[in-house]
Amino acid sequence: MELYKRLLQYTKPHVWHILISLVCSLLVGGATSLSAMLVKNIVDQIFMNKDEIMLRYIPLVVLGLIAIQGIASFGQSYFIEGVGQRIILQFRRELFAHLQRLSLRFFAKNTTGALASRITSDVTLLQNAVANIVSDAIRQGVTAIGLLIVVFYRHWQLAMIALLVMPVAMGVVTYFGRKMRHNSRNLQLKMADINHLLYEKLSGIRIVKAFCAEKIEEDHFTEVITGYFDTAMHSVTIQAINGSLSEVFGGIGVAGVIWYGGYQVIRGETTPGTFFSFITALLLLYEPLKRISRYNMKIQQALAAADRVFEILDMPPDIVEVEHAVNLLPIRHEITYQNVSFKYEQDPILQEISFTAPAGRVTAFVGLSGAGKTTLLSLLPRFYDATDGCIRIDDTDIRQATFASLRGQIGIVTQEVILFHDTVANNIAYGAQNYALDDVIQAAKIANAHEFIEKLPEGYQTLIGERGTRLSGGQRQRLAIARAILKNPPIIILDEATSSLDSESERLVQEAIANLMQDRTTLVIAHRLSTIQKADQIIVLDAGKIIERGTHQELLGKGGIYARLYATQMLHGEQRDTDDEE
Repeated sequence: MELYKRLLQYTKPHVWHILISLVCSLLVGGATSLSAMLVKNIVDQIFMNKDEIMLRYIPLVVLGLIAIQGIASFGQSYFIEGVGQRIILQFRRELFAHLQRLSLRFFAKNTTGALASRITSDVTLLQNAVANIVSDAIRQGVTAIGLLIVVFYRHWQLAMIALLVMPVAMGVVTYFGRKMRHNSRNLQLKMADINHLLYEKLSGIRIVKAFCAEKIEEDHFTEVITGYFDTAMHSVTIQAINGSLSEVFGGIGVAGVIWYGGYQVIRGETTPGTFFSFITALLLLYEPLKRISRYNMKIQQALAAADRVFEILDMPPDIVEVEHAVNLLPIRHEITYQNVSFKYEQDPILQEISFTAPAGRVTAFVGLSGAGKTTLLSLLPRFYDATDGCIRIDDTDIRQATFASLRGQIGIVTQEVILFHDTVANNIAYGAQNYALDDVIQAAKIANAHEFIEKLPEGYQTLIGERGTRLSGGQRQRLAIARAILKNPPIIILDEATSSLDSESERLVQEAIANLMQDRTTLVIAHRLSTIQKADQIIVLDAGKIIERGTHQELLGKGGIYARLYATQMLHGEQRDTDDEE
């Protein structure tokens, strides 16, 4: 019941459209009921009494009722389906907006395909229910009420006989409705699995082909869609049984009416016109009742989808702004991590991290894979919140600042470059409400990207493909750097990603990074230690703890982990140079 109430809340802004639709439904039901009423006059007055006056007027009345029914049916469908489409629009908007507010921890637990399924597949089921089923169910419901009035008015004894099977039929509908709702939820879960598999395998198609795994993936996909098919066939079975039983109960009622009503006509206790008027109304009544029964199945499917949609909407974000959050002023002095610890679920990732990154200086972070470097810097823009300790920019705890003022100060260039299927210009200016093309071009020049952009088919208006697949790795990285330059933040987070580039691309990217870092507070996750020799301080992490810190020369002098990492990289670098010369 709570779910019904919650769904009804979405109809409040559209009350007038709903009322107009209800008036139209009343006209449709009234016209249908009057048509059944006219059968008595047609049989008794025209066919039995040969009344020519009635013969002149009744066809005109029938035409008038048909016209009213047609116009009212259009109005009812137009207004109620319009309400349905607006509600679905609101659902999709709210769902997408809420997903944007959820933390990265949530997205780490849920696949992209499954989340996309909530917005597409689940909401589509709601759309079918609200925009189509409900509109027709209202019309059929009003028509059924009107016809019930007719059958009771014409012959209440016959009406009671016809409706004796109604309680049993309603029990069947309710039982199968519950089964359909449960099965529909399973069906949506399996559709989410299909969406996830499609997204994952199509986005990784190069790896699939590289490992000749096409047949493996084909078999895997067949297994997943077969599971969906089996669940779908269960739904088909439920609907088929429900429909068949509805037909059986309807047939029993009609048979009882024909037996008892025919007996009364033969004995002269009722007129043929009354009987045929009753039969006409009864047959017309069974059709909307059967359709409403089928709609119950669809509505149960929609309610299962609504459960899944509200499950997301009710999920609170892990990371929220505090009440009366302040606008963070641009950094002037330093970034301070004070006894910062972080755990993901129960696993500790960072333990009592403390350091200060002076404004305008370069602070680099070094460590083996899994040491916690990326997590450490993900805490600064509050992608995650520290489990213990605090992070300050100057004297302000970042948890007291608004998201806009905190993240507005930070530019991020990650190891995995994220670009969108849009123009080059829009990717560089991503996040900017209004931008001048001259500013975009200037940012691209600073990032060493202008030259290759001008060679693209449509220059800055060229579409770059999903995730920038039409560009090389170095080109994608320079666009990401240009995006950060255009934002012009005082703080830069860099997760270097030049190890897989050719020497020329690496040189251009390193120059672009140097331009980006100029006069900014820079936090660098270093993969190549040769790129951070001039850093003002280097912090070495191991298993979530700081084990060394100092300048490049100071750390080499200590002969610790940093010195060993550096020596190992230099050795491999010399070996590669020798291989290149050969």
